[in-house]
Amino acid sequence: MHDIASRLRADRIFLITDSTVEEKCLPAIDTESMDITRITLPAGEKHKCICQVEFIWKSLMAGGATRNSLVINLGGGVITDMGGFAASTFKRGIKFINLPTTLLCTVDAATGGKTGIDFGGLKNEIGTFAFPEETIINPDFLRTLDTANLLSGYAEMVKHSLLSDKELFHKTLAFDMEKFDIEMLTPLIKRNIEIKRQYTADDPHDYGLRHALNLGHTFGHAFESLSLGKENPMPHGFAVMWGLVAESYLSVIYKGLKKDILVSLHAFAKEYYGLFPFSCKDYDSIISIMTHDKKNGYGHINTVMLADIGKPCIDCPISHEQVMAALDFIREN
Repeated sequence: MHDIASRLRADRIFLITDSTVEEKCLPAIDTESMDITRITLPAGEKHKCICQVEFIWKSLMAGGATRNSLVINLGGGVITDMGGFAASTFKRGIKFINLPTTLLCTVDAATGGKTGIDFGGLKNEIGTFAFPEETIINPDFLRTLDTANLLSGYAEMVKHSLLSDKELFHKTLAFDMEKFDIEMLTPLIKRNIEIKRQYTADDPHDYGLRHALNLGHTFGHAFESLSLGKENPMPHGFAVMWGLVAESYLSVIYKGLKKDILVSLHAFAKEYYGLFPFSCKDYDSIISIMTHDKKNGYGHINTVMLADIGKPCIDCPISHEQVMAALDFIREN
């Protein structure tokens, strides 16, 4: 860590983490040899808000941060999204690096160059495009995760496989989910990061091709937002997995995706992610949330569909009736 700080010529170093990560992962980081100001936030998606960003800004100011300072984001997607947003806006932007500690963050949030916070009940409604100076992957951090967190991250890996090739898709669905061996998982993680970087390098500010990475997220973000108001909120990856099923269902009907892909994906989702608890009474709320999605345009709900594995169709407008048909498929099956 000291070498990175020296290479980036940081005058001061600030480490942002949360209370859970501080206990489980911080001991693995050499902070003794450096003068680091620690900023610890409460853990959880419900704290991904402007008040916590304000706390970070105030902590940076109190610590004498300058435009030559460095922020280290140690944690999952909430920390890298929020820490990156705070760093990218403080003094119009200071350098930051990401040290992801969850599988979801490793293959998604830490490498994409998007930062953000939740606002008005909507996911990542406020944010910036800002790439970290570096992202440092330590697979050993994944050994601290429970099954739910591993599954949440794995859903994004399933998404990447659908955007890549059939061999990776079948290999991803065939992985031993009961054992979840981190050594066996590491090559898949590396491949997923490569896929993510291909899309972000070609379209860093999300004007076109990168929209494909939203596969599963138009429905998924709505499912997640709906669940936040319930007793047991749904983890992001679980919501995305069912979003992938919904959008694959529409892809079969409107883009000619082979039905066996939907069948395999649906069976995988039911076996490992459980059923998404919702009813017809939730349809209006889901559609209302979807109408506020950032990917929308010209009054339409936009989503991503697949003509085949590795052949995404971006910015596909869908009607309320099509949304309800996809919801019917999930609820009735």
